[in-house]
Amino acid sequence: MTTAVPDYLRAILTSRVYEVAIETPLTDAVRLSRRLGHRVLIKREDLQSVFSFKLRGAYNKMAALTEAERAAGVLAVSAGNHAQGVALAARQLNCRATIVMPSTTPSIKVDAVAAFGAQIILEGDSYDAAAVVGKRIANERGLSFVHPYDDPAIIAGQGTVAMELLRQLPSTLDAVFIPVGGGGLAAGMAAYIKALRPEIRVIGVEPIDAACLHAALIAGEPVTLDQVGLFVDGVAVKRVGDYPFAVLKHCIDEVILVDTDQICAAIKDVFDDTRVVLEPAGALALAGLKLYAQRLDATNPATLCAVASGANVNFDRLRHIAERAEIGESHEAVFGISIPEQPGSFLNFCRALGPRSVTEFNYRYAPGVTAQVYVGIALRRGASERVEIRAQLESHGYAVSDYTSNELAKLHVRHMVGGHARSDVRERVYRFEFPERPGALLRFLEQLGTRWSITLFHYRSHGAAYGRVFAGIAVSETDESALRACIDALGFDYVDESDNPVVQQFL
Repeated sequence: MTTAVPDYLRAILTSRVYEVAIETPLTDAVRLSRRLGHRVLIKREDLQSVFSFKLRGAYNKMAALTEAERAAGVLAVSAGNHAQGVALAARQLNCRATIVMPSTTPSIKVDAVAAFGAQIILEGDSYDAAAVVGKRIANERGLSFVHPYDDPAIIAGQGTVAMELLRQLPSTLDAVFIPVGGGGLAAGMAAYIKALRPEIRVIGVEPIDAACLHAALIAGEPVTLDQVGLFVDGVAVKRVGDYPFAVLKHCIDEVILVDTDQICAAIKDVFDDTRVVLEPAGALALAGLKLYAQRLDATNPATLCAVASGANVNFDRLRHIAERAEIGESHEAVFGISIPEQPGSFLNFCRALGPRSVTEFNYRYAPGVTAQVYVGIALRRGASERVEIRAQLESHGYAVSDYTSNELAKLHVRHMVGGHARSDVRERVYRFEFPERPGALLRFLEQLGTRWSITLFHYRSHGAAYGRVFAGIAVSETDESALRACIDALGFDYVDESDNPVVQQFL
């Protein structure tokens, strides 16, 4: 074990973080525990005043500065939680704080930092560009630079999370899961846990597209990644810190990598148990915990704890998170399917699918023998059911491609199935609402029958009481009254959108 651990242990025990931080509770994730067959606990750092653990390290670092250093002021570079932690600590310590943020930082985060009285400088279009400016300004003005993770005082402040955890749960604890960006939180917690309870497994969790600790452990030293994914922006770090790595190379037991869908599913899990929406980095550890739990013996329940590191999520990201959560939890499969381009083919497809819930259907008529449709199907028995569905459809003669793990399909293509109808097709388009219950979509198609060709179809289940369908139907002018009577007989609310200008321009 590294000789640095006793020093960190002492620093953690004498930290001054509670002059500004609270001791956050452990929450039993009852629903998730029941589903996994193991006791799942969540360490609720999202309940800090800045909705993140980051104020612990920031305050510990700034409280350790000399009076002269605090009088000169501090500077930090951050687009998120660290910025708020430094700004709050500066207000508490009556210290001037300058925060350099990328010019692309959302206004909600800029406003949150400004509310604590910090001076904000917007520079560069990325963290790295802002960091260059920040370090130059700190040198020119004689300001103390408060690093987000690569500093022993920061690491010690973050380590107080582990101190609380072991005090709150003195009984059995099998494993702790910690999100990893630059490694400050993981290093502080690992140093404390391994010094006092070495039998507890300490597991770091990283996004698969920002796994700087994983790469460093393989190389035996910190390495710089060429690029990192930005979805989990709170841990989008290209290189693990040198100080954190000096601890983690001895004290971390394992690193688990997770993808975007798994993180979104973990956000949903926390919401289901607490009614709180975490940011992606905040749910990262729980996503890793869920993967780890799958490897355990369900007949010997374990006690597992994940750190919920933050809840600073932009509201406009929630739709994307909700879309991806269903796939991450294996509640939805996504397929590309070729069906005959002829009246009634969609109805025949739904009959072949059987009593399953269609969660999404995107289709646009195009000249040819076959039509290409993008379809989502609800799963009741997890990932193995995908194979059964594909085999079932192929047995009816359909060509099927499974796109459930295709990032491009899920992120972009699902929204781009469209285009103009052929000029010789007379088309009317309607927007429908109907009670969202199993069989409603099939009933719609059965009522419509095979008399008219569907030229456009978009449906996406949003878990609401009412489903929404947008459909185009090829119909002659003389037959339009019969079509309208058929639609009226459905009893669904609908609007004729044929003359809507956006339809005219794009569809």
